[in-house]
Amino acid sequence: MSLKPPFSLVTAQQKVKAAQALWNTRDPHQVVTAYTQNSIWRNRISFFTGHPAIVQFLQSKWAKEKNYLLRKELFAFRDNNIAVQFWYEYQDALDHMKWKRCYGIEHWTFDDEGKMEKRMMSGNDLLLGKDGDGEGRWFKVSKPDDVDDIVIAEENF
Repeated sequence: MSLKPPFSLVTAQQKVKAAQALWNTRDPHQVVTAYTQNSIWRNRISFFTGHPAIVQFLQSKWAKEKNYLLRKELFAFRDNNIAVQFWYEYQDALDHMKWKRCYGIEHWTFDDEGKMEKRMMSGNDLLLGKDGDGEGRWFKVSKPDDVDDIVIAEENF
């Protein structure tokens, strides 16, 4: 089954889970292969374009975000666009290794070959537990694939 647009419900869900697995490798050089050479990104307040900038961004991100574990779920799709909601937890190396969770939404646009040509991300961080001790973490799993087994429901918000 092709993960190229136009997406069906099944291929959109598969594309989201493929992205989740790729990002959970925390390997910038592997992650960047899913994007076009001139992919346009907005990540919170940062705007940049192209593979070198993406790799640099991801290297900085994962230098800060230790023990990073991500979950993505399909929110909506149409033609060559997919929207996802996501949650990830990490220890902040720049803030005394405090545990945090980021919640957010991404909007993706793909080229005809299925590479992402635009990624727009909005996210907000939340300190987990008293003083960031990690109390209330969701993703206490031994391997990244297990994040899909965690029930995330409205009462978690």
